[in-house]
Amino acid sequence: MGLAVRELRRRRGLTVRQLATQIGVSVGTVSAIENGHVGTSSERVVTLADALGVRADRLLVGIADPIRDERWGPAVAGAGREDPEDWRHYEPLELDPALRGALESFLEFGYHGSTMRGVAERAGLSVAGLYHYYSSKQQLLVTILDRTMEELQRRTTAAGTAATDPWTRFALLVECQALFHSHRRELGFIGATEMRSLARPARERIARLRRQEQATIDAEVLAACLAGAFGTPRPREAARAVVTMCTAIPQWYRHGGDSSPEQVADSYVDFALDLVQCDPSRRPQWE
Repeated sequence: MGLAVRELRRRRGLTVRQLATQIGVSVGTVSAIENGHVGTSSERVVTLADALGVRADRLLVGIADPIRDERWGPAVAGAGREDPEDWRHYEPLELDPALRGALESFLEFGYHGSTMRGVAERAGLSVAGLYHYYSSKQQLLVTILDRTMEELQRRTTAAGTAATDPWTRFALLVECQALFHSHRRELGFIGATEMRSLARPARERIARLRRQEQATIDAEVLAACLAGAFGTPRPREAARAVVTMCTAIPQWYRHGGDSSPEQVADSYVDFALDLVQCDPSRRPQWE
């Protein structure tokens, strides 16, 4: 990991002193980390990753595994065989054994009820083997939520570029949210229930990304209202209600149930258009 820290620090044009100031440690501590002379706690790994602009798990794999400069790139769980332009297409969720074990444990027992030993058993690893890759439950949770937001943001961006007018973009963004929170209900459930378990600075970062998702839909509702296509007198409240409705899907949706994700998404787009008082007859010709 020390080599990875040094390489990323140099890529970002940071001195050892500047990085030390950012993460609140001494210059000697940063030097010791880069030279592999000191152990690094999970909390400090997360802090370092934030300062260097990468996910904590990418920092841990070290320089032998290519490190992405972009925090929110396409290298996300389940994305390996997917067309990045096809935001409606979902392959089965792919996670490494440790993350899979953590996800299953968090879903069953919650974050605070889970233990590293229990995660290791579900992952088919020894406890020592699990600690080799992930040094704490917190790091496992942060990695799961990072990957959740990466995939959601990638799909949101693709959906938003598939239309030229705000009312159509709004419908596509709602469809995207509903598809994600049903196809990826496990990730969505953890995102909805375990934000309170995140420590700083990861909590602020994930919360900021969630606000960005909300702001994307806020903007389209407001633009459609200004264009006369939506009649709601309270566009911000309506947009917030729409997103809350979609993020609640993991609370009740079950794979293999009465409705497919696509059927859920169709219904939720209708619900959302009713909520914003969409009147097709009022839609102007969008230039």
